[in-house]
Formats: sequence, structure tokens, C-alpha cells
Amino acid sequence: MAYPPIVIALIEALGADVVSLRETIAGRRWADWSGEPADIPLALLRPRSTAQLSEAMSICTLYCQPVVVQGGLTGLAGGACTRASDVAISLERMTRICEVDPVSATLTAEAGATLESVQNAAAEAGLTFPFDLGARGSCTIGGNLATNAGGNRVIKYGMARDQVLGLEAVLANGDVIDSTHKMVKNNTGYDLRNLMIGSEGTLGIITRVVLRLRPPASAVATAWCGVGTYESVTGLLSLALRRLPTGVSAFEVMWPSFVDYMTTHVPDIRNPLDERHNFHVLMESVGTTEPEHQEVFQCFLEEALEEGLIENAALAQSKGDAAEFWRIRDSTAEFPVLMPDLIAFDVSFSIADIGRAAQECDAALRNTWPTSTVLTYGHLGDGNLHLIVQVPGADAATVDAVENLVYGIVRDYRGSVSAEHGIGSKKRDVLGHTRSVAELAAMRAIKAALDPHNILNPDKVLPA
Repeated sequence: MAYPPIVIALIEALGADVVSLRETIAGRRWADWSGEPADIPLALLRPRSTAQLSEAMSICTLYCQPVVVQGGLTGLAGGACTRASDVAISLERMTRICEVDPVSATLTAEAGATLESVQNAAAEAGLTFPFDLGARGSCTIGGNLATNAGGNRVIKYGMARDQVLGLEAVLANGDVIDSTHKMVKNNTGYDLRNLMIGSEGTLGIITRVVLRLRPPASAVATAWCGVGTYESVTGLLSLALRRLPTGVSAFEVMWPSFVDYMTTHVPDIRNPLDERHNFHVLMESVGTTEPEHQEVFQCFLEEALEEGLIENAALAQSKGDAAEFWRIRDSTAEFPVLMPDLIAFDVSFSIADIGRAAQECDAALRNTWPTSTVLTYGHLGDGNLHLIVQVPGADAATVDAVENLVYGIVRDYRGSVSAEHGIGSKKRDVLGHTRSVAELAAMRAIKAALDPHNILNPDKVLPA
């Protein structure tokens, strides 16, 4: 069988141990969770070191060969999907936890390490890596940073980029950027670290990271609140931030459509409050001393009740109670089974606008498609709104119409078409709803400077 010159060159330089041919990789999955199309690539590279990856990229540049980096394939924007003409790169062999430094409170890991392995290594050292996602067992830390992932606790700890002190990355031409320092303060010119984070593999390939660790929380208080108005929801958040000394670690808001659907369709979960409310808020706050923190949290809830910000609340009395509350919010993992043809949105607005924007989206969708199912929920503490839409019998034209409607409202409110899942191929045509012409031009200039042959994840992120 005749192989393309690029494949032959890669095998000669790196060996068959690193380079897998197309006919040997047909059984692998090549698409993420986005539903975007994917094909078996020309070859799969699985380097064991940054040096091997650097050599591979030098060769790919010489042949102007497009490459796509894949992590745990848990993305939702199509950023890791491959074409038949691509060479795929997996860092599944670069999974080492290189160092845990308890004095600096840092952890250094290779980019192929799973999020869960990072969390476990931090815990073994008596610290915690608070960044968390439901896909923790399979998503990789490199993928988390490449997409600047969010998660449930952004309100307290920030996005993925906020967990990083330094990183190492391989550029398109094989050059290696090594800024794996442990300093919080490093004000020395352009921040290449943050340029790589969130670039979805279009500017460079992250290979090693230095992560910030935190002291572990010894006390966790969790409550499920029923709230009457959106103004009361934002009032509850403001009160929590003022009254709780350690702030809020999660503030999840669910509209009745979401809670009713999940408690009806998912076995063994129930609404912690018997009565129906216009909004349901799952709150979490972490502290250092268990009895005192629980007392402060309970006093805060009593004050919120007295001020009329909440109508009722259930306070978790145990870790089991808290897990049951979170099961409702985390039941979104059932969507692929419950709604295999769903249309999902991950958008953001200013916190002040979310109530109106969500109501406008819901009304417009139900008026246009009366038989549709529309579920609304989100990490409201950081402005992130999720909409799940199902239109019975929807064809491609209907899907486009639904997306145009929702993204049009996002543009009207000057929101973001992607809050935490990136752009990939799925949202590149609507990136202009959020970014100005000047911003897009600057992005293209950066891409052209770092990847002049457009070989790093081409046709992703930037509009055509």
C-alpha cells in the first residue's frame, strides 16, 4: 500500500511506535460530543515527549500538513473532530504528574493527564485542585486549558485559565515555548500563557502545565432554595456574597422546565421542596470549620427568608443530602439518552440580563415551535446560561432556524455565543455575534503570525 509522503516522513523520523497508520486506527473514536462530523485521519501520532512532538510538528510544517490535537474527546464544539486529510495527535502517553510542590502550592503535569488524576494527586499532597467537570475521569488537563473550560465552581475559583501559573507549548513550526514557572506575579511582556489557553489548538499544542492548588475545604454547606422572581435570585446571590465570609463556591439556577422534566424522566431523583417555585437555586459554600460554617450558612438562609428573597429552602444535613441535590443538576448527563436529537446552547449574558434573555428565548422558541421542549438552567453566578431545545421531527433547516433565533437574541443582548465550551467548528460562523470586526482581524493576524501555513486545527474557531 502506498502511503502519502508526510506519513512516510513521520514514520522514518519517529518510528512505528509513535505513528499509527490509518488502517490500524479505524476502531477509535474521532469525534467529540458535539455531533459534528469526523473522519478517520491519515495517521495518528502518539508522542511520548515534548521533543518527539516538536520533531513531528517540524515535519508537518515542512509538508504543510494539517494536524488536529485530541484530548479526552469530551468537547461540545467540534474542536477535536478530524478530517480524512488530517494527521491526529493524541497526548495519551504524556500523562505524568511531574511534581507536586506543597510549599508553592503548585502541581506540574503533562497535558495528557486526566483532570481526575490531577485532582487525586493534589489530594494526596493534602491540597485540592478545585476546578471540576463532570467528565473529570476522561477529559485531559490539556484539553481543559485549550478550550478554557468552565465548570460548576467558576464563581469562586474562575475558569480554567485562572488555575494556571505557567505552561509549555509546541508551536506550528516545532519551536517550544517553555514558561513553566511557579510565580503568581510575572509581568514580563506579552502573556503567551494566556494566548495558548482558550486557543483550541489553533495557535500551539499545550504539552505541560503548572497549576495552582488550594487548601482543602473542611466544611461544605449546601442548600436547595425555592425563589419567586429573578430579582430575588440576584438579590440572594448579592446577599450571599455579602454575608458568607468565604463567599459562594456554586450558585446553580434551574427554571421549572428543567426541574420538572428531570424529576419526571430520570429515575430516583426528586425535588427537595414539595411545592413548585419559579426558580430553583442550588447553593454551595465552603469553609474551614464544620460547625461554625454550617451555623453561618444557616443564619444566612434565615436572613434570606426574612427578607423574602427565598420562599423555602432545604439545607443538606449530610454529604448524602448534598449529593442528592447535585444529582438533579448533574442529571444533564442523561440528555443523550432522553433527547438524542437535542439542540444545546452554552451562552452567557451579564447577570442582570439573564432573566430577561432567558424569558425571551423561551417565549420565542415555544411560540415558533409550539410542540418543542425547552429546558433552561445555568451557572448563574458567572452569567452562564444553558438552553436545551428539542423540536419533534426537526430537520437541518429547523435546527438552523432554532440556532439563528437563539444566537440572534444573544447578539441583541451583547452576550457570548460560547460561555465555556469553546468555538470549534460548531460556532465559528456565529463568532461575529460576539466579536467585532476589529477583534476578528486581530485574531487572524495572531493566527497568521504563529501558524503561517494554517496547519494547526484549520477551519476551527475563526470564521471562513
